[in-house]
Amino acid sequence: AISIFIICLVFVYLLLSAQYESFLLPMPVILSLPTGIFGAFLLLMLMGLENNVYAQVAMIMLIGLLGKNAILIVEFASLKHREGRTPMQAAIEGATVRLRPILMTSFAFIAGLIPLMLASGAGAVGNRTIGAAAAGGMLFGTIFGVIIIPGLYVIFATLAELFSKKKIKEEIALTEAI
Repeated sequence: AISIFIICLVFVYLLLSAQYESFLLPMPVILSLPTGIFGAFLLLMLMGLENNVYAQVAMIMLIGLLGKNAILIVEFASLKHREGRTPMQAAIEGATVRLRPILMTSFAFIAGLIPLMLASGAGAVGNRTIGAAAAGGMLFGTIFGVIIIPGLYVIFATLAELFSKKKIKEEIALTEAI
């Protein structure tokens, strides 16, 4: 199970690296995912359910859903940063503009999982497990993600800016030497 999660994270990282044309900007997305995984395990524990294949499927699904939330903020912040705003200004604007769509889609998804969490009859344990893991992960990932993601964006956008300035200075020095 751990190797599957690692493969999923590497795939998401490489896909986002290609999208952002940077190896640093996908890091806020990847580093925001553990909050959702924690929330999934917490709700499973509180409901007395175990970590089985249903919970693991829900956690792989959380990578995509919580990643989407982070991508919404990072993509908008990256666009504003390219327009000339500082990483801090871009992160604040990205978080405020994207807050409402993130909350609406996440809470609608959680509300849709309530019948799974309250399932009874044949297959109820599987339904409860996948519902609890997905709902707990989305709840924690959404609440803490909207706080964590802008801060992570500021850190990694600043690092990317520093590395690009250093690279430009090296290229200028190299062309002057020629």
